Amino acid sequence: MLVHSSSYPSPSVWFVLQYMSGFGNEHASEDPRCPGALPEGQNNPQVCPYGLYAEQLSGSAFTCPRATNRRSWLYRILPSVCHKPFKPLEEGHLTHDWDEIEPDPNQLRWKPFEIPKASQNKMDFVSGLHTLCGAGEPRGRNGIAVHIFVCNTSMTDRCLYNSDGDFLIVPQQGKLLITTEFGKMLVEPNEICVIQQGMRFSVEVFGETRGYILEVYGAHFELPDLGPIGANGLANPRDFLVPVAWYEDRQVPGGYTVISKYQGKLFAAQQDYSPYNVVAWHGNYTPYKYHLEKFMVINAVAFDHADPSIFTVLTAKTTRAGVALADFVIFPPRWGVANNTFRPPYYHRNCMSEFMGLIKGHYEAKEEGFQPGGGSLHSMMTPHGPDADCFEKASRAKLEPERVADGTMAFMFESSLSLAVTKWGLQTSNRLDKNYYKCWEPLKSHFNPKCK
Repeated sequence: MLVHSSSYPSPSVWFVLQYMSGFGNEHASEDPRCPGALPEGQNNPQVCPYGLYAEQLSGSAFTCPRATNRRSWLYRILPSVCHKPFKPLEEGHLTHDWDEIEPDPNQLRWKPFEIPKASQNKMDFVSGLHTLCGAGEPRGRNGIAVHIFVCNTSMTDRCLYNSDGDFLIVPQQGKLLITTEFGKMLVEPNEICVIQQGMRFSVEVFGETRGYILEVYGAHFELPDLGPIGANGLANPRDFLVPVAWYEDRQVPGGYTVISKYQGKLFAAQQDYSPYNVVAWHGNYTPYKYHLEKFMVINAVAFDHADPSIFTVLTAKTTRAGVALADFVIFPPRWGVANNTFRPPYYHRNCMSEFMGLIKGHYEAKEEGFQPGGGSLHSMMTPHGPDADCFEKASRAKLEPERVADGTMAFMFESSLSLAVTKWGLQTSNRLDKNYYKCWEPLKSHFNPKCK
């Protein structure tokens, strides 16, 4: 199924992008300039149509069960192996050294992360990557990292691929035009995209741009199981969009830079052609995007709260049933109708780690201080909950059906791992709100043993 998107601006021309619909589907696509580029009836013929090379991209072990087996076949002008040796690249602020600074169990909140002005410091997607927190280790294929990206210029004649894991990208300010080996995607604030392990991509921006990234090592994102919800609800598979094939046969005499994130570090290799030379492809291992407004919200309609797991868009599972390596959870506009209930989020101590970000609007539990483009981290078993002003208002409010979070989109990266914050997050970024704890100080005791 082909789905048209809205047009996007390029420096020279306007395009209309097309997508295919469906999460984890077996898709097939060929650039219309080369009809019949996909081989008929086999993956690796002796001679491919148009003189192309066949190349398989594996996202799972060959012997994984069919339900979890991920791979795609790419038919390209030159194979990916044609490049000079990789060399270390000192760029950006990526790390997986979780011991570079002492752990901090406090409630942490960051002011909006600053985007440098292009006139002062040109920064593209790669050079603007900053690791905020994480846990685990890419060599052991188990862990996550939370990154912030800030950029003001497009990637030119260079691409990135992640050998360590998958990137779930959440733009907060500015559109991202992402070119991949599978085609192009336009990703705007209030949309997300996932670039899976090994997929080469470049990011074009149209001004000052900022966002969040959840990286997972050793697992791919899945739709959560629905259990007694039934067959429909939450993020529906049909609303996930996959790009269609697009290629360029472009030589780059000055050198094209291919950047690999490998074992937590960046390496660069040179080649003399564009890597976006895939004329056709088929398979179920692809990049994809999703618009958060498509989420079908489920909520309590009598009393109390359903747990926030009902807002899970995507999950990366561990081997323990029901325990996520990472969940991507949103708090979208919805109705609040629960009777005799404190409707904002409850006070909580959690065996999971909770990083929250805000794409737009005002989060209901903390309308002041938690700003779009900033974030918060409530670590494992660190108490958190509504600030004093929210508690007092909600405790006295007349309970009527009301809209919650209109004009707002907050999200959470939740993990079963205990997350360590980097030196950049605690010190170098200079965005840590050291007064965050004060939002709970005005809370007072209402206890009266004579009043039930």
